[in-house]
Amino acid sequence: MTQASTTPAAPGAGPLAGVRILDLSSVVMGPYATQVLADLGADVIKVESPLGDNMRAVGPMRNPGMGHLYLHLNRNKRSVVLDLKTPEGREACLRLAESCDALLYNIRPQAMARLGLSYEAVAARNPRIVYLGAYGFGEAGPYAGRPAYDDLIQGQTGIAALSAQQSGDVPRYAPLTLADRAVGLHVGIALVSAVLHARASGHGQQVEIPMFEGMAHLVLGDHLGGATFEPPLGPTGYARLLAPHRRPYATADGYLCLLIYNDKHWRNFFDLIGQPELADDPRFCTHGARAAHISEVYAFVAEVIRTRATKAWLADLARADIPASQLYTVDDLLQDEHLTATGFVQDVDHPTEGRLRTPAPLGRYQGTPTSLRRPAPTLGQHSREVLAEAGYDDAGIAALFAHRITQDGTD
Repeated sequence: MTQASTTPAAPGAGPLAGVRILDLSSVVMGPYATQVLADLGADVIKVESPLGDNMRAVGPMRNPGMGHLYLHLNRNKRSVVLDLKTPEGREACLRLAESCDALLYNIRPQAMARLGLSYEAVAARNPRIVYLGAYGFGEAGPYAGRPAYDDLIQGQTGIAALSAQQSGDVPRYAPLTLADRAVGLHVGIALVSAVLHARASGHGQQVEIPMFEGMAHLVLGDHLGGATFEPPLGPTGYARLLAPHRRPYATADGYLCLLIYNDKHWRNFFDLIGQPELADDPRFCTHGARAAHISEVYAFVAEVIRTRATKAWLADLARADIPASQLYTVDDLLQDEHLTATGFVQDVDHPTEGRLRTPAPLGRYQGTPTSLRRPAPTLGQHSREVLAEAGYDDAGIAALFAHRITQDGTD
């Protein structure tokens, strides 16, 4: 692992240095979006209730309120506690918004309005602000206001059903927070795009990124199939992705990940297995022919691959220039030689949680390098600092602490 510093020489390092985001979101989707933006240099102020983001409670953890998911999702951010259900907390939030490029939230717009934090209220204090709501369903449709979590959205956008269709087994969710993270990337892109527009035009705007529509966008992009056309030219679904044998191939002693894709790959594969004549077989001779017979094609490869050991296949496939890799577990991923060489998995020292392992910020920026500038904060760690930046004097901050509008974990 690579040792990384969380105390950089330049606190604003990264291509988004100078962008300030007021993040009222919690759980995964919103915090993941702002984690990516914070990694890129944005100053993300995480506003938490006195109870904190509930991801703080998801273990394993060394100390209460510092669960593993929270630590990854909230690095490079500052935490301020505000009780937004009080007039004083609302006012503090609005004062913070005055100096921010964007405000992100993930509760219903009606709930934001009840808190006195509607777009109109926030824009009255900062007309240039981007006010972005990331929640379950678009407000223009009949599902507006429904609760939405990753499992529900995976089920409602067909992902679990596609799993069953492909495997012939029961419906299953993808074993990661796929909807939260995929739509979270949409949220990050939307926020930066709207900030660019606001800086160019001088005008902010209200933006909505719904989770259901975001994942439907992803699923339909692959699986509209014949329903792309009117009238339909066939059923929905991308046949290659749904082929029963599209999965890691069983070898004589394990599994192999293999994609024989273009004509050259197939010719090389047939030469490798001693059946060059199959290159002229009407099932295999062109990309279109293989697509039309994709289930049969995958089944043929599965039967061949099971005849030899994984290591032997990997060596021969590499010589034949056919894309293949071993099947990894998550534990294997942590030991991967490429990720080790590139410093992607880094060891960091957290001031309260000790030595931690975390993925590095993604990508390399020659002129504006990214860094792990700040460890994930304890609850309210930066309350005094952030409130002072918003113009509160010592007496004003003390009053907020006295009335438990804010806290910093020391009381």
